[in-house]
Amino acid sequence: MLSMRQVLAEPQFRRLWLGQMVSIFGDFVALFAVQVAITFRMHGTPEDVTGVMVAYLVPFALIGPVAGVFVDRWNPRITMIASDVTRGLLIILLVFTSNLWQIYAIFFALSTVSSFFMPAQSVTVPILVKREGLMAASGLMQQAMQFVRIFSPAAASALVGWFGEASCYYADSVTFFISAGILLSLSYHRPAVPSTRGVGAVLRDLGEGMKFIFTHPTFSFVILSMTAGMFAIAAFGALLSVYVRDILHSGKNLFGALGSLIGAGSICGAVLVQKLAKGRSPAHMVSFGLGGVGMFILMLAALRTPVATLAGSFGIGVSVAFIMVAATALLQGETPPEMRGRVSSSSMSLIALAQGVAMIFAGGWATRYGIVNLFYGSAVVLFLVTIGGVWRLRKMK
Repeated sequence: MLSMRQVLAEPQFRRLWLGQMVSIFGDFVALFAVQVAITFRMHGTPEDVTGVMVAYLVPFALIGPVAGVFVDRWNPRITMIASDVTRGLLIILLVFTSNLWQIYAIFFALSTVSSFFMPAQSVTVPILVKREGLMAASGLMQQAMQFVRIFSPAAASALVGWFGEASCYYADSVTFFISAGILLSLSYHRPAVPSTRGVGAVLRDLGEGMKFIFTHPTFSFVILSMTAGMFAIAAFGALLSVYVRDILHSGKNLFGALGSLIGAGSICGAVLVQKLAKGRSPAHMVSFGLGGVGMFILMLAALRTPVATLAGSFGIGVSVAFIMVAATALLQGETPPEMRGRVSSSSMSLIALAQGVAMIFAGGWATRYGIVNLFYGSAVVLFLVTIGGVWRLRKMK
């Protein structure tokens, strides 16, 4: 198994990693500005806050599987570059929004374009990295996302305070164009995949991707476990800003600190999972991560103090890294090369669907039963998924 340092020494992968880091930094800055605007300036309800993420997740759930079919046919590098340029233009439209529905529409459009970028990136990584380095590559991608998550809230807070929310959207736009420029410098060969045209051919290819997921014993277990787990995690995460406002009676500074600690925990978790994964299956790491998230959400709900929330956020970050790093490495390493776009996008679709459903109901549940009880329910779901996963793995063994 290759180390993170060995994988990062590969120039082509390093460029892809840098492009990812720059782009995600802009995304977090823009998302933070939107959440702050809705929660603290517009005094939005829980449904208003979750509506943004629902609008972002719907295209992943509905368009993602079809996008994966085309990604398997197209040049993944050109697909990623076109996606970055398009999103760089779309994000500027947030400057001119005056109501929630305009924000929702823009996030829906951004997600539609992103549903092509993400499977294209999933296709690219195994081309640039040897199979024994995929766990490290997955960890580095996770670290890139979480590293910028630590600093983006502070940067976003400063930009909002000094120049207003619009500055965050302009900054995000610039990062998309920088990422496109970095991706333009990549050079790799991917053999063309013969394919027929027409709606029937697209549906047939889509069915092959879904069939592979649900007939592969390990894949089906990991994806279904993650789908159930992400349902609970999404219900918790969508209302974290409202929890800070209404339960902890605090403001955007604490909310920003929580995001930074989740990022710091994920960076540590990405390193830890690579060390613990030796001799263990990725499926075991996924189950371990789901149980960890449940435990720390339970701690937040039970203690309800700023200190416990900060500590729990770090633990959630560590646990999420176990889930994402292990699952990504499994999908990239075990999927046939000609099906990576379809399999990654279909998996992403199932997870996005679970997250979207959770967020649709989370706001109403929180309003009716209280945010704390919603957190308790999320923890229980995660514990049940973990117990079921451990039992299933023993049975498979």
